Amino acid sequence: MLKSRLAAASLLASLCILAPSQVVAQARTSVAVAASWHVTSLDPSSDGYTYQRMGIGETLVDADASGALVPGLAREWSSSEDGLTWRFRLRPNVEFHDGTGLDAAKATASLNRALSHPGILSLAPIADITADGDDVVVRLEKPFAPLPALMANYATMILAPASFAEDGSTVAVIGTGPFRITFVAPPISLEVERFSDYWGEPALIETASYMSASRAEARALMVESGDTDLAVTLDPAGIRQLSPLDDVEVEVVPIPRTIALKLNLARPQLAEAKARRALSLAIDREGIAAGILGFPEAAATQLFPPTLEDWHSDSLAPLSTNFSEAKSLLAELGWEPGPDGILMRDGKRFELTLRTFPNRPELPLIAAAVQDQWRQIGVDLNVSVGNSSDIPAGHQDGSLDVALYARNYGLTPDPIVNAADDFGSGGGDWGAMNWDSPKVAEALAAALETTDEAARADAVESVIESVQAELPVIPIAWYQQTVAHPKALQGVVVDPLERSYGLSKLRWAE
Repeated sequence: MLKSRLAAASLLASLCILAPSQVVAQARTSVAVAASWHVTSLDPSSDGYTYQRMGIGETLVDADASGALVPGLAREWSSSEDGLTWRFRLRPNVEFHDGTGLDAAKATASLNRALSHPGILSLAPIADITADGDDVVVRLEKPFAPLPALMANYATMILAPASFAEDGSTVAVIGTGPFRITFVAPPISLEVERFSDYWGEPALIETASYMSASRAEARALMVESGDTDLAVTLDPAGIRQLSPLDDVEVEVVPIPRTIALKLNLARPQLAEAKARRALSLAIDREGIAAGILGFPEAAATQLFPPTLEDWHSDSLAPLSTNFSEAKSLLAELGWEPGPDGILMRDGKRFELTLRTFPNRPELPLIAAAVQDQWRQIGVDLNVSVGNSSDIPAGHQDGSLDVALYARNYGLTPDPIVNAADDFGSGGGDWGAMNWDSPKVAEALAAALETTDEAARADAVESVIESVQAELPVIPIAWYQQTVAHPKALQGVVVDPLERSYGLSKLRWAE
């Protein structure tokens, strides 16, 4: 086999040398994407973000770059006066990739399957989902204002009935998007082609591919060598490597994602708000943002970034760095240096283990920086670099001490959904752990139910003030999304909500 491939390559080279007039340059019609995330499953509840970003699956509701809700597969939606019934009217003449037509019954079946699985729809008090003519009808047990935002999440993408086996498992991803899958090889890659019967504007390119390349330096090298056309999420070294190249463009866009520390408040070292404030004071955010991320403006002064205007408050006292004050606060709580300099109280060391993962290449580096900075105030922080799944697993079984991650508050276009999941009663896998605030729970409930903008704004303000004061999670930096591509690839737009790679708008310069 190897000999035959070498012979074929030799023959091709000979043809190029001996008969150049017969070699015709063809316009490029394909785009290769490289990102850090594996394609581990066909199930939209777990890997739907990849299928959504690649333009394969679509949702009833879409969102523009500002987070405003816009029509998706539903051309319009409305709620009853009591807020208990929502109607989503479908677009006409929409086809799935298998040639079958979309109707309310099929959309309802897809959503009911999503509802039966762990995922975003479990956050809403849904009584039932039914079909009525061209409408998908969702009945609620109590008002839930952000329901349309949930219907924009990847886990609610509408798939054809043939996507599912009789037992409900996903056997194919047959969506309605501008691209359909032609090949998938979990966990590394998938390939798509333009869907000629797409209901919207057809894609400009004919095919595209996705490859999981977990190491940031590998993605940078792939762009430099021409092995990929769109590399998503670069580390500072990769940005420095690619920025000077004449034929490569590096795009940097702030997005509603925050790098933060999740704390298990059941641990005696973390149970007191004063101790958490001390740990926050012992983080040099500006140094991390400038030295590791390469963006000094990314230092987080509060949890929610400025890109989330309704959730970012200029009136909050900003988080700052003060190692002396941090030491004083811990001393007030009875923590005293032991023989090795590590703080002790009641015979227990101030020792914790931090879990993080390398899919976002900056996280292990930030973990090492926090480890060093906390050591300066007498805190022994061990760092464990593993899989991202280790964090929710540690939340569920109670084994987690501290976690470092990048939380996407644009997972749905309305951040209230994520906030309720993270800071509601019982906390969440990617939010608070063993922190219960009746004040916050009440404010979240009000924000979820009300359609009055002033009342909602008051509730949101109450949430962000409490989170800033009590620090159930400690913000470190606001995320900057980075994408590199050849300058010849035109139409690249970095989606701040990370919903799409924008493949259908891409084209190669002639």
